[in-house]
Amino acid sequence: MKKYIMKITVFLCGALGMVLELVAARILSPYVGSSNLIWTTIIGIMLTSMSIGYWLGGKIADKRPDINLLSFFILIGAFFTSIIPILETALVKPLSEVMNELVIIAIICSTIVFGIPSFILAMVSPFAVKLEDKNHEEIGKTSGKISSLSTIGSIVGTFVAGFLLIPNLGVRTLILIITITLIILSFVMFNKKNIKYSICMFLCLLTLIGLNYYGKVLFDKNNPDIIKDVDSEYSRIWIKNIPVGEISYKTMEVDTGLESYINKDTNEMGARYLYYYDLFDYYNKDAKSTLMIGGAAYTYPTYYLNKYQEKTIDVAEIDEKMTELAIEEFDLDIENPRIKIYHQDGRSFLNNTKNKYDTILIDAFKGLNAPFELTTYEALTKAKNALNDNGMVITNIISSLEGEDEEFIKYEYATYKAVFDDVKLFKVRDTEKTESQNLILIGFKNGKNINEEKYEEYKNLLEMEITDFTSDREIVTDHFAPIGN
Repeated sequence: MKKYIMKITVFLCGALGMVLELVAARILSPYVGSSNLIWTTIIGIMLTSMSIGYWLGGKIADKRPDINLLSFFILIGAFFTSIIPILETALVKPLSEVMNELVIIAIICSTIVFGIPSFILAMVSPFAVKLEDKNHEEIGKTSGKISSLSTIGSIVGTFVAGFLLIPNLGVRTLILIITITLIILSFVMFNKKNIKYSICMFLCLLTLIGLNYYGKVLFDKNNPDIIKDVDSEYSRIWIKNIPVGEISYKTMEVDTGLESYINKDTNEMGARYLYYYDLFDYYNKDAKSTLMIGGAAYTYPTYYLNKYQEKTIDVAEIDEKMTELAIEEFDLDIENPRIKIYHQDGRSFLNNTKNKYDTILIDAFKGLNAPFELTTYEALTKAKNALNDNGMVITNIISSLEGEDEEFIKYEYATYKAVFDDVKLFKVRDTEKTESQNLILIGFKNGKNINEEKYEEYKNLLEMEITDFTSDREIVTDHFAPIGN
């Protein structure tokens, strides 16, 4: 078995390095989001840390090719891994509260919280090459073998963590598993073990497990409003109880954004923009069927089922864990025969559905990031094709009407005008045009079938229409999408 210990160590350290990269994204996402910019930052910092680890590991290995030294480095890696939950509360959270530059926060936190253990894990490969190379004439072969093992480990770690470990165990449990695995590797690799060393390593194990547990205690103490912290295949999801004056809200948060919230006492929807989806009832009096892309806590579908007793609604929600949380925490009734849930990507659903709807509602923001694949000319054409005559697509967009944050609505308005026969735009709040807010964009297929009797019911919403909006931007396509995440 001894001759395989180094190979197993190289493989596992390669795997754990990639697991840490995925864990980094989950730990940081509630504070800085998970946009492409943030992912790029995390990957860049991790690769930089690994590069330094490869270089320094090789340099130290040349001077002192001692397997016990490598064992010690791995133990240090276990320590820095074990304190990740502590650093989330002690560093990441306070930094995000005092700084607005998300990329800078991501750089600092990725470097300190995850860069150090990644740097140490990267030192293993050059050490292994030095320790395994007994014949200098075969250093290329040895180096290739070690690099291959490390890379295969990285591949396995990526798929196993992404598909199995994170959604089923959660990042906290996974950090504990990484810590324990590194301690075991450190212990197994050490030469000339004795009782004293074994006792010391056992005490180290208990200490690092204690540090990991303390991180959870610290997090809970500093976040008393979080009642559930859940990892799904796609996101880290927080369920919170938040008092606002005399009202208590239950919320679902993903990344840095508020996905859904309800009044805990009345179960009423808290997000005002959701009521604008009811405009389908005014513009098409014969509307019976609705598709909603993006369910989150299913606050609107639940409201819809209660208000419209003769109408049906289908929901395309990619994240099955969100549906489970909606059932557990937001009273979603999946037994109602008038609702069908498809755990499928919204664009994929539009591409493949044979169903026809009177209304399609798009509410697929993830935090503050828009999924560009649902904003393009091709996607909206698919949506239009899935509509019956007089049908409409109603989309929630977070943007300003003018200024630095106007790009999204400018591009999307131009795209809607290119696809639909008529387009209307509504603001949810009467605020400065340069301030970002929820904007409601409606695209109509053919004409309207207005229900005049409903005017008074929806008068306050209809009066928020913006009638003088124009755009000179290009349309957004699958090959040109300067918006989203």
